[in-house]
Amino acid sequence: MVPRYARPQMTALWEPEARYRIWFEIEAHATQKLADLGVVPASAAQALWDWWATNPEIDVAAIDAKEAVLKHDVIAFLDWVAEQVGPEARFMHQGMTSSDVLDTTLAVQLARASDLLLADLDGLLAALRTRAEEHKYTPTIGRSHGIHAEPVTFGLKLAQAYAEFDRCKARLVAARAEIATCAISGAVGTFANIDPQVEGYVAEKLGLAVEPVSTQVVPRDRHAMFFATLAVIAGSIERLAVEIRHLQRTEVLEAEEYFSPGQKGSSAMPHKRNPILTENLTGQARMIRAYALPALENVALWHERDISHSSVERFIGPDATVTLDFALARLTGVVEKLLVYPERMQANLDRMGGLVHSQRVLLALTQAGLTRDDAYRLVQRNAMKVWESDGRLQLLDLLRTDPEVTAALSPAELEEKFDLGYHFKHVDTIFARVFGDD
Repeated sequence: MVPRYARPQMTALWEPEARYRIWFEIEAHATQKLADLGVVPASAAQALWDWWATNPEIDVAAIDAKEAVLKHDVIAFLDWVAEQVGPEARFMHQGMTSSDVLDTTLAVQLARASDLLLADLDGLLAALRTRAEEHKYTPTIGRSHGIHAEPVTFGLKLAQAYAEFDRCKARLVAARAEIATCAISGAVGTFANIDPQVEGYVAEKLGLAVEPVSTQVVPRDRHAMFFATLAVIAGSIERLAVEIRHLQRTEVLEAEEYFSPGQKGSSAMPHKRNPILTENLTGQARMIRAYALPALENVALWHERDISHSSVERFIGPDATVTLDFALARLTGVVEKLLVYPERMQANLDRMGGLVHSQRVLLALTQAGLTRDDAYRLVQRNAMKVWESDGRLQLLDLLRTDPEVTAALSPAELEEKFDLGYHFKHVDTIFARVFGDD
């Protein structure tokens, strides 16, 4: 993770001390259930919990020193705990493997990370809804291929983003449920040396589901779907970021990122107001999407277990969640403070001499009896004159002087086809679909 693009709450989930605390809880809960089943003495579990009740400091450096010799992180941790607890600690890890601990820990971390990301999405959705309702009827030009198409409202643009991120939230809820699974099944996943009840008990204590069949490791298709979901969310972030970047271009300037007092846009050109936040979001989205590929490649492990996935997940677990957390928070801030310029939107909409109303004229001519090809030809030949004049000519004026057009439509009928409000008659319908009827 890059500190520049990290927030403390998410980062804390991935700190070594946080990981070791989860390890202990897994081991202690498992020992507790083994004691309840009569496999180990009750005093063993009690000794672990008594020590834990002192809120001990986790000596990360001491554990690291042991791992440097042992070349095994779980054993290093168990040895260190045993030194703190005493002889009763020998009953820890009965019938378990390191994968039981590591995979269940990762599930806890990803589930907790998901909760933070879901809260981030809620914040973004709230910001999008507020701004969408603010600009529900703010006219702006819709673009196809980057070219003026037909009128929309800026509120509809934001409502679309809201709907997209609402789908992202639903996907993340599902991905969280899929990843939040516990495996305490022992070597090769047969429960030969540990009762399945232990797994169920640990899962309940940690808020996880039980992995139905774990082959020693939790199946990595779950993780692949989780990181793929984060990648899709990143794609949605970039889509909105790119929209804002385009709207901020000098030639467009319909909206722009907030430019704070004292902010500088360029080291060389004092006039610059650059879309640095949304450009940064584009870059972050690329990284988050990149983490999905190694997660997909982790699915194919040798037989019941290998650890080729392990090093990968030490990278992508923290990096993907920390970066996405930061990106969602940054995008929320961009939306909340976005500067919107309705007058410029209207000016841009009007810039090309009414060409945005061409379809209505086309349809009216067909309804008046012309073939579609003839109607298209009549409208296009006038529209091209407007296009070639760079909007200095007005489409309505040209149509009014075209005898083939006026033979089918009266001046009043033509003028009615240039009503901007016509395009917004279903805005309420769309908003009700997106936000509900409240």
